[in-house]
Amino acid sequence: MKLASTKETTVTTIKADARHRPVVENLIQLYLYDMTASLPFPIGNGGRFEYEMLDRFWQHPYLIFQDDELAGFALVIDECPVTGTAPCFFMAEFFVLKAYRGKGIGMEAFSQIIKHHSGKWHIGVINKNEPACAFWKKATANQKPETFSKLFDNEEWQLYEFTATPPSII
Repeated sequence: MKLASTKETTVTTIKADARHRPVVENLIQLYLYDMTASLPFPIGNGGRFEYEMLDRFWQHPYLIFQDDELAGFALVIDECPVTGTAPCFFMAEFFVLKAYRGKGIGMEAFSQIIKHHSGKWHIGVINKNEPACAFWKKATANQKPETFSKLFDNEEWQLYEFTATPPSII
């Protein structure tokens, strides 16, 4: 009989820099592959998904780790492209590898990331992406967001708007 592991895991997020960009570029390929379940993404002649947004979204990049293992990435930008609101932090991309999902890693990573960015936030998710809709509804619940729908790029989006406050110093 195998006993369940009681080892606690540690989730950490680190601010990525230029040396981490190739890692994020590789993870984006997995992210887009997962997204094809909801949305089409073109494949280039070289067999890679085409992604033209990284330069624009490389404002506040993060890598997500569980213990010492790379588990995902996040890209935060300073303006909401769905509404045009600025200043406003926007989670442009957020990805946790399948092996790490359902363990609270994404929730903890999101919690850590917003602590670095006090102020107005928009989280936007395309309604067709049902797993992401479920995740963001749960992940933003503690923020008590105002929610609204918005048509953007011919897709219906759900937006969560809230204000993140700086962490309290004890």
